[in-house]
Amino acid sequence: MPDPATLMTYIAVLAGFVFFPGPSILMTLARTASSGLRVGMATSLGIALGDLCHTVLAVIGVSAIVMASASAFTVVKLAGAAYLVYLGLRSLLARPGGTAPGAAGPYLAVGAAFRQAWLAEMLNPKSAMFFLAFLPQFVTPENGAIALQLLLLGAIFVAMGTVATMAAALGAGQLGRALGRAPGLRRWLDRVTGGIYCALGLRLALQER
Repeated sequence: MPDPATLMTYIAVLAGFVFFPGPSILMTLARTASSGLRVGMATSLGIALGDLCHTVLAVIGVSAIVMASASAFTVVKLAGAAYLVYLGLRSLLARPGGTAPGAAGPYLAVGAAFRQAWLAEMLNPKSAMFFLAFLPQFVTPENGAIALQLLLLGAIFVAMGTVATMAAALGAGQLGRALGRAPGLRRWLDRVTGGIYCALGLRLALQER
């Protein structure tokens, strides 16, 4: 268990990180505004599960193996980028009314939103790098098992990140309801959503280790 001073410092640093409008917030905002609050909440939970998986992988060392291999890092990075661009293109090319399966329209199922968010987060090597580089800085070896400390720090990150993305979903929920009564605006927002996903994918593809 980290000492209280270290834990408070970690939470303070984390607060500034998770509430900054990064990819997770943008993804949740886009999904909520285009497909409704339930889909936004599912997106938030999918991202949370992805981060929890990254925490476990970091603890058991799998992420370290991936990060140590340049080729493995590149494969995961390009797979994640391709998946984000794929989601973006489906939104951009969806027929009016969101009838394309998996599109960011009203027919996007909650389960599909959850799975897409989880997979997108899992395929982001930057998330793996974050957990490997950031969490160990707040581990105090003399205070107990390192693995348990990492799991605790990861769980706190997941909890705070979920609060941030759910807050974003709640904030965008009203916009989604209004757009549900305006098909023209909904189609415009579908394009914005697709553009956000494509931009996130390209940004990931161009990032270095």
